[in-house]
Amino acid sequence: QVQLVESGGDLVQAGGSLKLSCAASGSIFSINTIDWYRQAPGKQRELVARLTSGGSTMYSDSVQGRFTISRDNAKHTMYLQMNSLKPEDTGVYYCKLNVGAWPKDYWGQGTRVTVSS
Repeated sequence: QVQLVESGGDLVQAGGSLKLSCAASGSIFSINTIDWYRQAPGKQRELVARLTSGGSTMYSDSVQGRFTISRDNAKHTMYLQMNSLKPEDTGVYYCKLNVGAWPKDYWGQGTRVTVSS
């Protein structure tokens, strides 16, 4: 089992920055992908950033150039640096790990980001 705990969500003004963290614990052997999703009020959860085991990154068009996904292996922690925040970035942000040779997804509980205009 893998446990994920997100933190770092807050209320911030448009144009500001936040850094979200996702601390992992448990049976972490082989991480295939690290994802950050967000769910805006009244909308479906969407993928905003991905980091693969090979180090490749992918960002949604809406966050490209503003968000950066990273990981600290020593701390078993993943990050999402969010700059130039916009009101439309408001939502609950979730980290997800896909782990193992027989891949399984693990989700955190989410952290809320509110961007005021």
